[in-house]
Amino acid sequence: MMALALFLFAAVAPATHILKATPKTVAWGYYDAKAVPVLRLNSGDTVVVDTLITSSPKRLEEAGVPPAQVEQSLRDITDQVKDKGPGGHILTGPIYVEGAEPGDVLEVRIQAIKLAIPYAYNAFGPLRGYLPDEYPYATMKISPLDDKKMLAHFAPGIDIPLHPFFGSIGDAPPEGAGRVNSAPPWIHAGNMDNKDLVAGTTLYLPVHAKGALLEVGDGHAGQGDGEVDITALETSLTGTFQLIVRKDMHLKWPRAETPTHYITM
Repeated sequence: MMALALFLFAAVAPATHILKATPKTVAWGYYDAKAVPVLRLNSGDTVVVDTLITSSPKRLEEAGVPPAQVEQSLRDITDQVKDKGPGGHILTGPIYVEGAEPGDVLEVRIQAIKLAIPYAYNAFGPLRGYLPDEYPYATMKISPLDDKKMLAHFAPGIDIPLHPFFGSIGDAPPEGAGRVNSAPPWIHAGNMDNKDLVAGTTLYLPVHAKGALLEVGDGHAGQGDGEVDITALETSLTGTFQLIVRKDMHLKWPRAETPTHYITM
């Protein structure tokens, strides 16, 4: 009997999954209820997700990033993924969570976030809707990241504290919405750019499609109160998430909880 009990416990014990960013495991620029899942897991499981910086190898190298520091996965995805848009974010997923049904809530426990590369960028340009007279040019600034001191070395004497988070975490929108641009946030969450979604925060997402279809990306090493020039300290991150289907919660909009605060979106 004890052996049977141990077997049954092992069969249902939460598992940990690894999801790498490859040309076959990303959704470039969209959330979609009809997107094909790249990973299936059970409620309660944990997944370690690799995400990629939202830029191209060409732009990064032109800004001064050594070619050896440009991730091969970013090169592969840039070269091989043809089904893109309408947005520009490279999102890892979608992840199908067994048992998630429309009307449920997906609890996303953000357990850990780690820097994946030793640099971040901030970029702006005159055609993006802000201060074109003062800044009639486009530029990209590369900042080295110190993962020991958790600082970005922006310029001599100017260091920026790092608080890594994912700019975009979301599930599928309602099927009737079709393919939704990854840029604006909505009821499915998505590109919230919320600097408080750091490790230790729990995000609650209304489920609109079977399996929820979670996608994650747009890594930020740090950010102020919003992307005032439309970018933060953009970088690649690795996140660890525990995903739990909540049948006892019913939300119309995303919500989050930190150890000290509730966050509404």
